[in-house]
Amino acid sequence: MKGMRIVKGILSMVFLFFIILLSSCSDKSTNNKAKSKEPEAANNTAKTKAKTILFYGNSLTAGYGVEPSQAFPALIQQKIDSMNLSYKVVNAGVSGETSSGGNSRIDWILKQPVDVFVLELGANDGLRGIPVTETKKNLQSIISKVKAKYPHVKLVLAGMQVPPNMGQTYARSFQSIYPELAQANNMALIPFLLQGVGGEAKLNQQDGIHPTPEGHQIVAANVWQIVKGIL
Repeated sequence: MKGMRIVKGILSMVFLFFIILLSSCSDKSTNNKAKSKEPEAANNTAKTKAKTILFYGNSLTAGYGVEPSQAFPALIQQKIDSMNLSYKVVNAGVSGETSSGGNSRIDWILKQPVDVFVLELGANDGLRGIPVTETKKNLQSIISKVKAKYPHVKLVLAGMQVPPNMGQTYARSFQSIYPELAQANNMALIPFLLQGVGGEAKLNQQDGIHPTPEGHQIVAANVWQIVKGIL
C-alpha cells in the first residue's frame, strides 16, 4: 500500500509538471502572436495617416467676416470627410496678405508637411495696383520654395481678377499671371476663384469684396471642381 501511495505521488508530480509545461508554451505562443501583430498595427496606422492640404492665401482663404467653419477651406474639409478621404485641411490664410508678404512667411509655413498646396494670393496686389511683374515674381518664388521643400507636392493655383476700374491693360495683364504660372509649373488651375460670386451683391458682404457664407459655398464648389481630381 505504501508503494502504491509513492507511485501515485510520482504520477501526480509528473502530471503537474506537464500542466505547467503546457501552460508555459501556451503563454509564449500567445506573446509571440501579440508581438507579431504589433508591426502590422504600426504599418496600418502609417497607411491611414492623413495627408495635408494647405490653403495659402489672404482674407478670402482666412474667411474674413464669416465663421471659420463657413470659410471655403473648412467646407472642403467637410466634403473630404463625407467621402472618407484621408486628408486634413490647414487654413493658412492671412487677411490683407500680398504676394510679397506671402513670400516672406512661406518658409515658416513649410515647416509642416504638405502634400497638396493651394495658392490663393495676388488679389490685394491687384487692388493696390502693384506692378504685375512684381506680383508674378513673388508668386513664382512661393511656388519654387514649395517645390524645393516638397518635390512630390501637388500644386493648385487659384486664379484671380481685378475690377475694370484698374484699367483694361492692367486687368488683362493681371489675369494672365495665373494661367502662365500654372502652365510653367505644372499646376492645376482654378480659372477664377470667385466665379459666380464676384460682383454679385447678395453673395458678398457690405464691402462688396468678401463672400458671405452663401458665397463661400460657391467658392468651395469652384475649388472642389479642380481639387477633387488630384486627391
